[in-house]
Amino acid sequence: MGNAAVTVRNLWAKYVGSGDWVLRGVNLEVREGEMLVLMGPSGCGKSTLLKVLAGLLPWVIPGTVEGEVLVAGVDVLRYGYKGLAGKVGVVYQNPEVQVVTRSVFEELAMAPENLGLPKEEVRARVESVAKALGLEDYLFKDPQSLSGGEKQLVAIASVLTMRPRVLLLDEPTSMLDHLGTRLVLDLITQLKREYGLTIVAAEHRVEWAVEVADRVAVMSDGAVVLEGSPSEVFSKVEEVQKYGVRPPGVSEVAYNLVRMGFPIRIPVRLSEMEEVLGGG
Repeated sequence: MGNAAVTVRNLWAKYVGSGDWVLRGVNLEVREGEMLVLMGPSGCGKSTLLKVLAGLLPWVIPGTVEGEVLVAGVDVLRYGYKGLAGKVGVVYQNPEVQVVTRSVFEELAMAPENLGLPKEEVRARVESVAKALGLEDYLFKDPQSLSGGEKQLVAIASVLTMRPRVLLLDEPTSMLDHLGTRLVLDLITQLKREYGLTIVAAEHRVEWAVEVADRVAVMSDGAVVLEGSPSEVFSKVEEVQKYGVRPPGVSEVAYNLVRMGFPIRIPVRLSEMEEVLGGG
């Protein structure tokens, strides 16, 4: 891992009209090329943290933000979303707020065109991402004719054609089926490996999260309360359950085995469970 791509120090945030702080003294660091997955129950502050990192709160969404936030070398609280142009991509939970053009090709081409790239480079990026996500047959369709899951794939693809240094994902697989989730997971992993992409994602699908995350940060009541590798976090059985995060299925099985007196390490992936039960 390289230097810090995201640095958050003593971050407090709240929305206009909100009497209480939504984020309370958050401290976080994400290294270049690292993927951090934010987890926690609804209302814990995950989406608000992403809005601050994206330069939307308080620049677009009225509110109060205090502390220090650096993303891709940009002082976000000073320059907002405009300072992050071309450096940070955001994928929202609801694709309706993101998909705005009349064809999938236009949607995927919009970000690289706005960056002033040559037409040949724009087309190459569109075709590459479309192929990776299985969208080749959709390029000249109207996005509004697509299903919710297909629109989400288009929204993700439209950000990836920009090839940002930092990618922010707010529940990116919430509208996708198993195949769509697999395609997105594989593409994100590929981009992370090939381009050193730094990723911060809020995600409730814990099995998806532990497959791709380098680190997990559990949030509760506006603060980061647990942080570490998936194995480190989900080995803390009582704490994970205390903060309302469902552990991976294989971890739950292991918890029960430990309670029964079997001194085994806690796996987070199916392959690790096979190793544990096989004595590997």
